[in-house]
Amino acid sequence: MTPARWRSAALVALSVQVAASFGVAAYALWRGNPSVDAWFTGLEAFLTGLVLAWWTVLLGRFTLGEAVPLTDGTLRALRLVFPWLTSLRGTLWLLTLLGVLSGMAPEANTVALTALFTVWLAAIVASNAVYGTLARLAPNPADQVGRGRLTEWLNLSAALSLAMTVFNLVPIAGFSSSPTLTDRLVYGIGGGLDILATLLALGAVRSAMRAEG
Repeated sequence: MTPARWRSAALVALSVQVAASFGVAAYALWRGNPSVDAWFTGLEAFLTGLVLAWWTVLLGRFTLGEAVPLTDGTLRALRLVFPWLTSLRGTLWLLTLLGVLSGMAPEANTVALTALFTVWLAAIVASNAVYGTLARLAPNPADQVGRGRLTEWLNLSAALSLAMTVFNLVPIAGFSSSPTLTDRLVYGIGGGLDILATLLALGAVRSAMRAEG
């Protein structure tokens, strides 16, 4: 595809993912009735939608080669909020890990749990790097080294998103209950959108790099 088509496809997919994130936030609160876990899940999904919306706007400008001033409201909002999103995700990861270590899931397979927590932590780190790399690149879109790093993080993030989608749809016995059909649809579609949008964003960045030479 041409750079323009890659860019358009990526922006459409990311916009749909933003809407889906807000939908997941509402679903988590409705499904949770609402429990503490549901509030945390809803808050994480809501912040994801906000951060992803700002990231999408900046990606659109970045792939056009537009330098975003440091005083730009979207850039400032992204830089302010995405570390809080990462902190929330890290807190949820740590609390769950501490629960497992204290005997919350004694019958769960240790190897499967180790794989889950490793992939989960890696996904948190990769998403934080994707947000942060573009936030640093936006004022200087011609930075080829930075562009290369962004493509690497996007590529890794897509792979980790696939792994996390599998873990969400195929629960670990003794650790999490089997998801309902509605759960599978919500989280399966959400995971699929994340993978697709990330791959299209990767293609848009690579296409823009090739077009500039």
